[in-house]
Amino acid sequence: MIRFPKDFLWGAATAAYQVEGDNCHSDWWHWEKKAGKESSGPACRHYDFYKMDFDLAKGLHHNAHRLSIEWSRVEPEEGQFSAEALQHYLDVLKALRARQIEPVVTLHHFTNPAWLAAKGAWEEGKSVDLFLRFADHVVRALAGQVRYWITINEPTIYVSHAYLFGVWPPQAKSFMRARRVERHMVAAHIKAYRLIHKIYGEQRLPAPAVSFSQHMMALVPCDKTLKNRFAAWLRHKWFNEGYLDTFVRHKALDFIGVNYYSRQRVDLKKWGLRNLFADVCEKNHDPVAANSLGWDIYPEGLTQVLLKLKKYKLPVMITENGICTLEDAQRWEFIAAHLKAIHRAIEQGVLVTGYLYWSLLDNFEWDKGFGPRFGLIEMDYKTHQRTVRESAKKFSRVCATGVVP
Repeated sequence: MIRFPKDFLWGAATAAYQVEGDNCHSDWWHWEKKAGKESSGPACRHYDFYKMDFDLAKGLHHNAHRLSIEWSRVEPEEGQFSAEALQHYLDVLKALRARQIEPVVTLHHFTNPAWLAAKGAWEEGKSVDLFLRFADHVVRALAGQVRYWITINEPTIYVSHAYLFGVWPPQAKSFMRARRVERHMVAAHIKAYRLIHKIYGEQRLPAPAVSFSQHMMALVPCDKTLKNRFAAWLRHKWFNEGYLDTFVRHKALDFIGVNYYSRQRVDLKKWGLRNLFADVCEKNHDPVAANSLGWDIYPEGLTQVLLKLKKYKLPVMITENGICTLEDAQRWEFIAAHLKAIHRAIEQGVLVTGYLYWSLLDNFEWDKGFGPRFGLIEMDYKTHQRTVRESAKKFSRVCATGVVP
């Protein structure tokens, strides 16, 4: 039996586009149709049923919930801000507070307004100022209800999937375009961090805790050759810690948000720039169980990642960790194993303050559509009936007691 600190944050996460439904002013909404992808459509109808979903979360003893603000709802046309949308999100936060659930609010979770995408989205230098204008409206409206802010979710994933691999809109495959987007997102976070703190000072509110959510992988050499060990180190420095190092240098982080799912087995075929960053093991070395998307289940990697963050001397929040599977028993095994991995890091001096499972609900999994099932709560997409899974009930006992059996 292991016990977590009494003030630990326990809960789950969602993202607006994946659960709300009918975000018709988003670039993703238009891209789905243009690319012939599965439509997000009404999704989980969380926009309508958020109180029901928060009642379920409260019944599962969650004391924290991560959500995002859909930019395209707040600013559906350039420069036109929706008072109705801002009031909706204020009502959402008040609903969480009424249930004694701490909100963790994300400003950008992959989607952009369609009008911004038409301008080139994050490739354009003006994107930084446009994001700051959006952030200013949102933070001023919601500050009284929020302590924890996430500026940008997984910038490395956004950059790689949209501008290197070409699987997300705008489906570019350009290193130069990717670098421009990266520079602008870095600048946006740093400036948004300062803006949020400035607004809280003006409103005489207690200082907020501001971060970003970084997707981190365990980078494991397939065998211990020099080139594999060097490539694993290089990928960790670039993929896991690159943004972190920049933000710490600019004093623009109050805590570290970690999204952890899996490992990558590094196996260089030859020395070369692309090989250093892309080559993976294609043999079945060190086989482990996998989720329904084929991602390795590797909880010890979370301990490894957390221990490497110790040097930053900042609190760490697990802002996403979860599994898509049709076998619910596997979901609970995944959660329990990763909680034990987190506790091992805590025992070794890492200050971890919370764990937010991905996701509260089955939802729209981007280019994968509705097939992957990540939710603690099962979703019937035809009737929108919610069914609490057995794994959620087992996790709820941990949330209630802080004890993992």
